[in-house]
Amino acid sequence: MFVAHLTSPEAGVRAAAGVILLIPLGATEQHGPHLPLSTDSDIAAAVCRRAAAECGELLIAPTVAYGASGEHAGFAGTLSIGQAALELLVVELCRSATDTFARIVLVNGHGGNMEALRRAVALLRTESRDVRLFSPGYGGDPHAGRTETSIQLALNPALVRAELAEPGDRRPLTELLPLLRAGGVRAVSPNGILGDPTGSSAEEGADLVTAATTALLEDLRRWWPQDREEGPR
Repeated sequence: MFVAHLTSPEAGVRAAAGVILLIPLGATEQHGPHLPLSTDSDIAAAVCRRAAAECGELLIAPTVAYGASGEHAGFAGTLSIGQAALELLVVELCRSATDTFARIVLVNGHGGNMEALRRAVALLRTESRDVRLFSPGYGGDPHAGRTETSIQLALNPALVRAELAEPGDRRPLTELLPLLRAGGVRAVSPNGILGDPTGSSAEEGADLVTAATTALLEDLRRWWPQDREEGPR
C-alpha cells in the first residue's frame, strides 16, 4: 500500500503493472483549541488508505504535511510554506514521480492549497504528465468545526480534546471570505474555529470519510474509463 515501504525493484514492478500513485497533501496548522495541527494531513492520508484498501492497484506516497496556510498566521504551531513553494514542490515531486509512475493523483486535505495545486497540475499536464487533483467536498462548516471534528473523532479520537471544543465564527464562508483574505482567520475568529464543533460524532465522521473515499474511487474510474470494469490498475 505504501510506496515508501517498497524496495526500488518492487516499485518498478508495481509501476509496470500500471499502479496509480496517490499523493496525500495536507497542512500543519491550527485547528482551534481541540484539534491537532495535523488534522488536514490526517484526513488526506486516511482517504488514501481507505481507497487503497478497496483497490489493490493503488500505492500511497508519503504525506506532504506542509501547505499554504498563510491565513492561519498568528496561531501557535502553524507551519506554512506558502503557495509559491507548494506549487514548486508539487511540480518537482510529480516530475520525479512520473519517471516511475505513469498516473498520479494528488489527494488534497486543505482548502488553502487549492490555488497552488491547480496551477501545478495545469503545468504538469502541459508537459504530458498524467496528474490529477482530488479534493473532497465535505460540506458543513469550513474549519475546525463539526465536519473536521467528526472526521478526526472517527480517525484518531485520542487526538481530540473534546472538552475544549467551542463554537467559533459561524457566519457562512461566502460572507467570511473577504474578511479572511484581508486579515486571515485571526481577524474573524480568535479561537481559530470557523463553525461549531459541538455535537460532533465519530459516526458522522465515518460517514464523511466513506463518502470521500467513494468519490475518489469514482473519479479514478471516470479519469481512466478503460479500468472501469476491474477498477484502476
